[in-house]
Amino acid sequence: MLAAIRPDSWNYALFLHVLGAMLLVGALVAAGTALILSWKRREDSPAFSRLAFKTLLFVGVPAWFAMRIGAEWIYSKENWADVPSEPDWLGVGYITADLGGLLLLISVVLAGFGARRLARTDGGSSILARSAGVLALVVLALYLVALWAMTAKPG
Repeated sequence: MLAAIRPDSWNYALFLHVLGAMLLVGALVAAGTALILSWKRREDSPAFSRLAFKTLLFVGVPAWFAMRIGAEWIYSKENWADVPSEPDWLGVGYITADLGGLLLLISVVLAGFGARRLARTDGGSSILARSAGVLALVVLALYLVALWAMTAKPG
């Protein structure tokens, strides 16, 4: 019911936050799927690893920044800094966004080195690409928890 009484001037900040979050989840699903497919198909492994790396780098990282900038913008518009006790869902959002951003950065680096190594060795499997896939799926799970917290608003 709070969304019905939200001022119109907050719409752009909330839109940026939600758009960035949706793009980020989409990038993580695409990259995680590509990296898992690279485990199954040995001959296509370098192509899937490159796809995952480029998706994380060119879609995931900018989407994370859009989500985070939109979150801070809406946070300042709603004056949460003036409230003595922030709600739990807001804390969950901050923790998952910051931890997820760090893990996203690590997975981009691992995917890049893994794709590079796979291109040099002509296929096969790379522990770096596999690690990037696992990290991308962990970040996706973190953001699904944040999605639940933001929509259900527990506590």
